[in-house]
Amino acid sequence: MRLVVFGIVAGLLSLLGCASSSSMGDAKAEILRVDREWAEAAQAGDVDRTVSFWADDAAVFPPGSPAVVGKSAIREYVTKSFQTPGFSISWKTTDVVVSTGGDVAYTTGTNRVTFNAPDGTRASVDGKAVTVWRRDAKGDWKCVIDIWNEALPPTP
Repeated sequence: MRLVVFGIVAGLLSLLGCASSSSMGDAKAEILRVDREWAEAAQAGDVDRTVSFWADDAAVFPPGSPAVVGKSAIREYVTKSFQTPGFSISWKTTDVVVSTGGDVAYTTGTNRVTFNAPDGTRASVDGKAVTVWRRDAKGDWKCVIDIWNEALPPTP
């Protein structure tokens, strides 16, 4: 009898483990999908759509600048960025890690910001980035922390 109970408990735990792994995989896939949509909105220069991916209490930490906190300040930051002559931004998220609770995650990846330099030539800055995501009350993933910095230039 003990073996039967042990077998049932082991089977249930195994199923729970599979469900947990499956839901983690689902969360990763969802975050990657949302992140791609965010990148597309930014590449299109759509301020409203781009800003919609941040939570109301989000904080953005641009390199060499003070933190930009809250959706209103982030909207202003994005609007000014998109108005910069020659501005464009793109990124590729390479890794997603989801918390065991499934409500918080972080991503890492690379980015490229392009703009017109003061002499009118095109300049690009390659960077590396980390974003922290949180599920909101509706179950949607929103970015709550967004930080990036310049990547080291390739070595010869």
